[in-house]
Amino acid sequence: MVQLRLLAVLIMLLTSCQAQTDMHEHTNALAQETSPYLLQHAHNPVDWRPWGEEALSTAQQADKLMIISIGYAACHWCHVMERESFEDSTVAKVMNAGYVTVKVDREERPDVDDVYMTACHLSSGGSCGWPLNAIALPDGRPIWAGTYFPKKKWLEILDYFTNLKQNEPEKLETYATQLANQLAEAGAQPPIPQPQNYDQAIGEDNLKRLVMLADPTYGGMGSAPKFPMPVLYEFMLDEANLSRDTTSFKVLAKALKAISRGGIYDQLGGGFARYSVDAAWHAPHFEKMLYDNGQLVSLYSRAFRQNPNAEYEKVIRQTLAFVKHELTNPAGGFYSSLDADSEGEEGKFYVWQYDELYELLSEKELDILMDVYDIRRNGNWEHKNNILHRQGDLPTLAKKRRMELSELKRFIDKAEVKMMARRDTRIRPALDDKVLVSWNGLMIKGYIDAYLALGDDAYLESAIREANYLEASMLQADGRLLRTSAKGKAHINAFLDDYANLADAYLALYQATFDEHWLQLSQKLVDYALSHFGNPKASLLYFTSDIDPPLVTRRVEDADNVIPASNSVMADNLVRLGTILGKEDYVQRGKDMLSSVLPSLAERQQPAYWARWLSLHSRLAHKQYEVAVVGPDAMNVRLALAKSLLPQATFMGSQSESTLDMLENKFQEGKTLIYVCENRVCQLPTSDVKLALKQLGKK
Repeated sequence: MVQLRLLAVLIMLLTSCQAQTDMHEHTNALAQETSPYLLQHAHNPVDWRPWGEEALSTAQQADKLMIISIGYAACHWCHVMERESFEDSTVAKVMNAGYVTVKVDREERPDVDDVYMTACHLSSGGSCGWPLNAIALPDGRPIWAGTYFPKKKWLEILDYFTNLKQNEPEKLETYATQLANQLAEAGAQPPIPQPQNYDQAIGEDNLKRLVMLADPTYGGMGSAPKFPMPVLYEFMLDEANLSRDTTSFKVLAKALKAISRGGIYDQLGGGFARYSVDAAWHAPHFEKMLYDNGQLVSLYSRAFRQNPNAEYEKVIRQTLAFVKHELTNPAGGFYSSLDADSEGEEGKFYVWQYDELYELLSEKELDILMDVYDIRRNGNWEHKNNILHRQGDLPTLAKKRRMELSELKRFIDKAEVKMMARRDTRIRPALDDKVLVSWNGLMIKGYIDAYLALGDDAYLESAIREANYLEASMLQADGRLLRTSAKGKAHINAFLDDYANLADAYLALYQATFDEHWLQLSQKLVDYALSHFGNPKASLLYFTSDIDPPLVTRRVEDADNVIPASNSVMADNLVRLGTILGKEDYVQRGKDMLSSVLPSLAERQQPAYWARWLSLHSRLAHKQYEVAVVGPDAMNVRLALAKSLLPQATFMGSQSESTLDMLENKFQEGKTLIYVCENRVCQLPTSDVKLALKQLGKK
């Protein structure tokens, strides 16, 4: 009997082991990575490798072409191509036989992504996006690149380049040489420019152009697809304040209202999706990215300071609640993104069918929500689904329904509580749980801006908590940063965007708290970047440092996009940091960087690609102020000043004596004083916030 039991146990163990083995028929080198995107592909039959020297060495030893496939965890079409091709054993066999295959998380390695995305734009003549699939020589030089392809087309592409490699390899060498030359030319920097004067007309002309480009029907810029582009609206805010252009405030207000009322904004749970697929902001591409939400919190917070209203405040608070519950690592840091898909369908987590709401809500609740969110019996989107998007403002709706506003809000709140409880039972979109320094810097800045707008200490505490975490886990003693952390492992030398955005966040934290620790950290990061990313023959900084293995070309990121360019952020950092520290060499370097792109600002008239640069230019073209707040109540006075949006001012201060030159001999025991200065020459101090604002040109 004992022997039979032992035999039964042994059979069970063997069966269990076999079942576990069968769970993953294939395992490749990505299984050792920490990136959720790379781990998604760890059990494809394709023999994927991570980017690095090992992959390049293998390709060269085997004399095989490379497939460099680039994407990110929340990318919908990346999932589609994986299901159709990379999980298919027939396709995998072709890829493994003819190529060394490399998978890249574009968020971990934006430098690699930039090289091959640029190659795509130069070589394919078609649309480029993610997944990005590049064919390269064994040394990594690209031959060609494209985006998503159905299985049949992908196999045709593979066969085409395999045949070229076997029969006409000289053609591949020609393609690679031509592309490498074009990449080098695209990355070339202008020489160090001569000092420039800053013409207010440049900012005014670009602002007028944005007003002309605005969509008069639906708000925002251009047609479908529509991206929020927060950096663009930040420029509008700054320039409109400096030049006192009231027309642009109306365009900006229309855009912010349209974005926050559209389907691109999660009306129940808060937080913004990446973009709208249509012009009306109705149907989003449902993935939620940390970088969008950090920047949009900053934008709505700064817009609130310009025009305080309940709708902006709700967006700020609701989005930060979403970030806290969905994208915050309890151990420290903010996660990167939430997927667009759940259960294999895009947006399934967020949409509603009428029958489900009919069963869930009372008759009156459903009737009201049909008005509030345009819910329809047959759906307002595909497959009878409804995407929630706000229809007008609540006071107007209350009047239409002959209800008190408070009563209407009670019905809406009660219905939304039920809907959130039901939504929380659904299968959630996948989380990309890696922490990226660059995006964390943007989110910390969002929390700081929310604190300055709303005065909520909890937001400042969150910013300080995450700033401390990044200092402890990602910043090395010599100022070097690591870029990413996941599964308890921090790795990859940081890129210029990491240094720029974290230095910006630390600088903002100093200007909010007057704690000089953050000022010192910002300077430490800037100094490291100048030492290791600089070009002695040009003023702009490289995207990669001099301690990393070189890629095909060393690129320079100068154009702003959905995230500001690392060089535009760093130039702004240098001007502000130099102003606070009294370091004219910093200020001049920032101005030199701006001068390098000044022809683009003045001649191309494409504000969407130069918005952060334009904000810096406008500040330099107008009267600038240094504002010193000194005394025991300095932080409260700083908050009081923050009720006005002051792009022309750089803040510094202390609650006691300070070693900063600008604060020397300004502290008076028992008093909190405001010094408004221009070019370090200060007006008489005042304890009256209204008087200080008047000195700053605010009416």
